[in-house]
Amino acid sequence: MTDFPTVTPNMFTRRRVLEAVPATALATGTIGLSDVVRVDADEVKKQGRSMILLWMAGGPSQFETFDPKPGTSGGGPTKAISTAIPGVQLAEHWGRTAKVLDRFSLVRSMTNKEGNHQRASYQLHTGYIPSGSVKHPSLSASIAEQLSDPTFELPPVVSVGRTTGSGFLGVDYEPFTVSNPGELPQNVAVPVPTGRYNRRLGLLGQLEQEFANRGGKSVVANHKRLYKKSSRMVLSRNVSAFNIDDEPDSLKQKYGSTSFGRGCLLARRLVESGVTFVEVVSRGWDTHQDIFERITALAEQVDPAGSTLVEDLDDRGLLDKTLVVWMGEFGRTPRVNARTGRDHYPRVFSAAMAGGGVRGGQVIGGSTADGSAVADRPVSVPDLFCSVCHSLQVDPRKEHLSPLGRPMKVVDGGEVVTELFG
Repeated sequence: MTDFPTVTPNMFTRRRVLEAVPATALATGTIGLSDVVRVDADEVKKQGRSMILLWMAGGPSQFETFDPKPGTSGGGPTKAISTAIPGVQLAEHWGRTAKVLDRFSLVRSMTNKEGNHQRASYQLHTGYIPSGSVKHPSLSASIAEQLSDPTFELPPVVSVGRTTGSGFLGVDYEPFTVSNPGELPQNVAVPVPTGRYNRRLGLLGQLEQEFANRGGKSVVANHKRLYKKSSRMVLSRNVSAFNIDDEPDSLKQKYGSTSFGRGCLLARRLVESGVTFVEVVSRGWDTHQDIFERITALAEQVDPAGSTLVEDLDDRGLLDKTLVVWMGEFGRTPRVNARTGRDHYPRVFSAAMAGGGVRGGQVIGGSTADGSAVADRPVSVPDLFCSVCHSLQVDPRKEHLSPLGRPMKVVDGGEVVTELFG
């Protein structure tokens, strides 16, 4: 039998090795552990990869953010400013982002058909149109299912604000929701001494076993996984990642003393600790009226927070393995309406990406002079999702069986936007 070399746990992910290599091959010596390490080399590269989604709920106007059209009939009064990318301009209220834009790739040619908030938000989180017969997994759940360490004590997916759930992938990848970023969530604090807490868990286990004996085995199995994971988090030192109090005041001020600013700082702390996916939600972007005043106020929160997040990740050497995506469910119309607002417009809108192997300092695609259509290099939602998967080394074609027995891919269709990584 082949002599097996010494292998440390960090050399490969045990769960995926066992899935990929037949046990009989190891037992007979047909494959040695050195071969297993080579087989699983790609898994080693994935370790530590994560994503932060900055979600602009309501549909951010491209004209007042990343694709301004000053001087045009529909451009409105918003001025454009120069950025760290020569010849590329942003709307005037994004001065902090403009200074670090060389770390971003802007996609100005996103295009879609869904103009309803609920349907478009669902699609931009899952890659699928809503269906009454199935709850599709969010992209965050699909990413966590492939990347997260099942032994890690914190949830693999955290959302600062409500978001789309894990669908049929189940409770293991359901987002842990944070309502007040920067504070230790109340539901992870141990309410009693540790010994008493463990005794309560033991009593709960007895009650569940009695319930299982009476026919509730599947329900109990789900509860056990959830409680086991919750108790690990409650008793873990890593739970301190949720508390930003020990961060320097100067850094907290750079992020901004807003919920979104604290959420972005929390996101950095969480991915630094090992969380796979963090979403930070900014609300109020459904600007059917008073768009210019409202986006000015929104930018005062999002501009410093998002730009500082990318800088902070870069300074700590985390940006190469952390993908940051800024987007919403659609854009806004090229025409300003009678209420001084813009209406829903999925035909062309913008998104921004940084880190995770994305080449910064460039613009992908473009809109027409009046912003009414894609002028070149259209990017669909599946294209964007495939690009996210490429960045994180996640298989976009991996299939899961829905509760109805139908195989469903992480991303159905689409291609990687190769220019993002060139």
